[in-house]
Amino acid sequence: MSNPVVTRFAPSPTGFLHIGGARTALFNWLYARRFGGKMFLRIEDTDRERSTDAAIAAIIDGLAWLGLQWDGEPIYQYARADRHREAALQLLADGKAYKCFATQQELEQMREQARAEKRFPRYDGRWRDRSLADIAAAEAHGLKPVIRLKAVQDGDTVIEDKVQGRVVFPNKDLDDLVLLRSDGNPTYMLAVVVDDHDMGVTHVIRGDDHLTNAARQTQIYQAFGWDVPIMAHIPLIHGADGAKLSKRHGALGVDAYRAMGFLPAALRNYLVRLGWAHGDQEVFSTEEMVAAFDLPQIGRSPSRFDFAKLENLDGHYIRAMGDAELLAIFEVTLPYLEGGEALAARLDDKLRAQLLAAMGGLKERAKTLRDLLDGAHFLYAPRPLPLEQKAADILAGGGRDHLKALLPDLERIADWNAANAESAVRAYAERSGAKLGQVAQPLRAALTGRAASPGIFDVLAVLGREESLARLRDVAA
Repeated sequence: MSNPVVTRFAPSPTGFLHIGGARTALFNWLYARRFGGKMFLRIEDTDRERSTDAAIAAIIDGLAWLGLQWDGEPIYQYARADRHREAALQLLADGKAYKCFATQQELEQMREQARAEKRFPRYDGRWRDRSLADIAAAEAHGLKPVIRLKAVQDGDTVIEDKVQGRVVFPNKDLDDLVLLRSDGNPTYMLAVVVDDHDMGVTHVIRGDDHLTNAARQTQIYQAFGWDVPIMAHIPLIHGADGAKLSKRHGALGVDAYRAMGFLPAALRNYLVRLGWAHGDQEVFSTEEMVAAFDLPQIGRSPSRFDFAKLENLDGHYIRAMGDAELLAIFEVTLPYLEGGEALAARLDDKLRAQLLAAMGGLKERAKTLRDLLDGAHFLYAPRPLPLEQKAADILAGGGRDHLKALLPDLERIADWNAANAESAVRAYAERSGAKLGQVAQPLRAALTGRAASPGIFDVLAVLGREESLARLRDVAA
């Protein structure tokens, strides 16, 4: 490419960073990194009533957690309002915009007439070519005008979109949109164009709900005589059932996915495959994503969000990760996991070492970090260990008798490790005529309080001699 690529992610801070916004940020980040460019973060906070500091913090935190680092400092759109006003007044001076004194009553009458005629409401241009005398008279009456773009009325506005293809908008359907409100505040349409131009944005990658905005904004660009960025409008995300994405499908904040225990790398991988494909490849490292990502590979059809697929992918990442690396991420995530504070409060060097030793077995059964937390419960649960019903049933069905008989054999082990514990248990099973499972299951119930756990001999090794024997004595007594 001849010009350096510059993209931007421009969320409105009126709520959390939802999953669709996260995918848009990811696509912008990947495209900029692929071509050695930059991605800026612009907070579009011009809606002062709905924009909140909490939402801004959530957006920044969500992007940081996902590993999507923008270039430079965040840009706040509202802080640039003077620049937006200056640009609008320049269009007015150049005859590319005009003052409109239409009242709210007149605008409502236009809308009612459009509804009666079954057409889309649009401004009828009544102040477009008014005389200087008419304008002076309106101002003499104290009326405050809006500034409207003098839009092109003939022909078409064409968007050569990198995802949607060639999209044609008849100019007769695009009215003279407002650039400055009567109170002097710039509109979103104006602010976006001026900011993108001033930031040197070369590619606008965003949801296809902005496609109509692209036509209107193109006319503003042309009025200024500025180059129009390359557009790429991404289809929105739907639920697994094909319906519009809602909270029941996964339209949650990125912070909710962290609280559910998903790894940021897995979520990035899942998001990149929502609407983008690179052959049949499903699992991508970040480096592979950057090397392969391009706009023509984005499909035009809405993608479907599927929690089951996300969980399976997350499980793949958990199993593939080194135990020490996984433990480090797990520890950092504990404050965000439901119930994680109990483990975080007790996490000392000894328990950390036990977690690391158990990680190989724990991660084989986990799809999320929340599963990992649940599986690790036996390591820090207080004695006497609470028993799930299935575990209690195992002990009640003759399992406690096996433990009483086995306990002296285990107490005689001096060199406590998984192999020696296994030898003792197998020897007891053979001597008593029991199957190995008839002995191992009561052990599991007594040591973990559950009917399922990592390998029972690994559990014995991780808990250590004193804790294992104490738990068995609690139950065998």
